[in-house]
Amino acid sequence: MPAVMSPEAPSAAATSAATPDAEASAAPAARRRAPGGSAATAELGNEAYLAALAGLAGMGPARLERLLGRWGPAEAWGVLVAGRLADAATTARVGERVARRWIRDAAVADPTEMHRRHSESGVTVARRGSPGYPKRLQGDPEPPAVLFRQGEPDILERPTVTIVGTRRCTRYGADVAFELARTAAAHGVAVISGLAIGIDAAAHAGALAADEAPPVGVVGSGLDRIYPRENAVLWKIVAQRGLLLSEAPLGTPPERWRFPARNRIMAALGDACIVVESHADGGALGTVTEAARRGRTVAAVPGPIRSPASAGSNRLIAEGCGVVCDVEDLLVLLDVERARLPLRVPPADAQPTSEGTAETILDAFDWMPATLEMLAARTGTDLGELSWHLENLIAAGLLARQGLWYERRAEQPSAAARRA
Repeated sequence: MPAVMSPEAPSAAATSAATPDAEASAAPAARRRAPGGSAATAELGNEAYLAALAGLAGMGPARLERLLGRWGPAEAWGVLVAGRLADAATTARVGERVARRWIRDAAVADPTEMHRRHSESGVTVARRGSPGYPKRLQGDPEPPAVLFRQGEPDILERPTVTIVGTRRCTRYGADVAFELARTAAAHGVAVISGLAIGIDAAAHAGALAADEAPPVGVVGSGLDRIYPRENAVLWKIVAQRGLLLSEAPLGTPPERWRFPARNRIMAALGDACIVVESHADGGALGTVTEAARRGRTVAAVPGPIRSPASAGSNRLIAEGCGVVCDVEDLLVLLDVERARLPLRVPPADAQPTSEGTAETILDAFDWMPATLEMLAARTGTDLGELSWHLENLIAAGLLARQGLWYERRAEQPSAAARRA
């Protein structure tokens, strides 16, 4: 299986050159703003300094954990604003260039403002070991030093399953991911995925369509930096009805190194990890590696042997991982006790490929742009299921999307396309 990029691998920003006089200029400015032992520092809660520290460029989880292993959050921030270059570099085990960047950025950052932004956005900051920190991550070999959360953490007290796969999925893979997630959620199992396009989006849409167990999204950016933008509506629905988690504070852009890092969190949170479709070198295989490291059950959905989208998942099966061929396999794999879990499986006439529902949605446009919420009100369709239908209609060439707005294409589709 492919190696997973280290969670503390620096971003491009972290390795950019700093000015030689950064340390000298940062320290006086920092002392003018908020010295480490000042009354202002003492009055502000740890959450503010955790967010400020986590937001520094190149501050991976291992580096942050090292700082917090020696100092408390406020004290660690005070070390930086005081310009203590050697202490910061030695403790975090980073080069002087990275430490100088932290000192320079800390001199102009405002933890009070960061705290206000998180509070007003309903984002909770949880240090490892605090009451709001997921119990499933407490004993993890690479636990996040801090997590940012929207939603209630008790969702993770349920049975959980992590469903992952390729962004370049086939219609077969998307349909299977949707069906597995919907059935799992209908039986009280929280579905975990990464809110990427493709299999992730299909799994989240399926979980929402069940309207039972709330879904969990683990993302690689700040909770206000939606990525990819195509999933903006789905992201917001998961935030409203489920749980969103990130290691990054608000305002953090998506960076390449954060996505392999977040895979270990998805793997650790799931009782099992299911790969629906994966290319031979797909990122989902990294999540499998992390799940196997943690002793989680790993299974894959078999796909056509000629399909590149199933090359990686088929290889997992050949190497001896579990096989999921239908929803019954999934429930057995999760050891779901049906007697104590709800069984609200959606009726057959609510299948996502229903031609009647697709026709109803198309008719609801009246050739004018509409948002997801507008279409839900016009059709009476559940938001999760509606999101799924809209993605299918876009793939079939019947709709176009611009931001949060959907619009019918002017071309008249063929009968075959309408059945897509």
